[in-house]
Amino acid sequence: MLRECFNDFIGHLRLERGLSLRTAKAYGSDMELFIRYLESLHIDEWEEVRRDDIADFLEADPDHRMEPTTIARRLVSIKVFFRYLVEEQIVKYDITDIMEGPRKRLQLPSFLTEQEVDRLIAAFTGNDILTIRNRAIIEVLYASGLRASEITRLRLDKVEFNENYLRVIGKRDKERVVPFGREASGCMTAYLQEARPKLDKSGRALEFFLSRTGKALTRERIWMIVTEAARIAGIDKEIYPHMLRHSFATHLLSHGADLRVIQEMLGHADISTTQIYTHMDSSRFANAHQQFHPRA
Repeated sequence: MLRECFNDFIGHLRLERGLSLRTAKAYGSDMELFIRYLESLHIDEWEEVRRDDIADFLEADPDHRMEPTTIARRLVSIKVFFRYLVEEQIVKYDITDIMEGPRKRLQLPSFLTEQEVDRLIAAFTGNDILTIRNRAIIEVLYASGLRASEITRLRLDKVEFNENYLRVIGKRDKERVVPFGREASGCMTAYLQEARPKLDKSGRALEFFLSRTGKALTRERIWMIVTEAARIAGIDKEIYPHMLRHSFATHLLSHGADLRVIQEMLGHADISTTQIYTHMDSSRFANAHQQFHPRA
């Protein structure tokens, strides 16, 4: 169980969070050492880990040669990992929450401007079946704020065109309802009419988006589609699927959507996770204060 979660975590960092290979490897090397230490204690489940185990691991340097910066970095890696375990509901509590780590400035998620999103969607302009599919994928990622893993599991019978909403299976197999707009509806309809029948040669596939062989797409393939769109659009920044999710939330907030509504659409269990987007939209709050406060 320890290593199963670890492997999923590395995939999550790369494919969902868009971290560089170098950064993901740094987290991975620290966590590999920690897992080996836990295995030496015959600990098999993350729920069995205690703060003392983490402290002992960080202090396990008999020659006192390990630099304080190395200890701090390893603690950061463990804290990031435990936050992931809580998000995935693998553990109930983040036991590292009160463990003192180095102070870091708030790392805000990267997002695209509305103009960059338009360019990204417009990148796929052809009429071949894969281009039609890819354009629909980009539209849905942005229109509904789906994770890459969620769009790969989107089922054909979970899309309601009459009401313009879809039912998606999120983390821990929880289903939520998310709306989509006219543009996404048009692209999905074109995909269903012109592309999907040619991809689903058996006529029995359940997934909405299919590979050229008629199978479900992988997270890796979604990542490749998004990066290819960025290359074609000439957007000079590293783009990954989760950035469209961040853009979805940021643009909704900037246009006046309620934070609780955004929380529901993103499928966040805790409003504190969604509140990161209020930091990203601080200029809107500043403008509102300037406009409406009597002593601004």
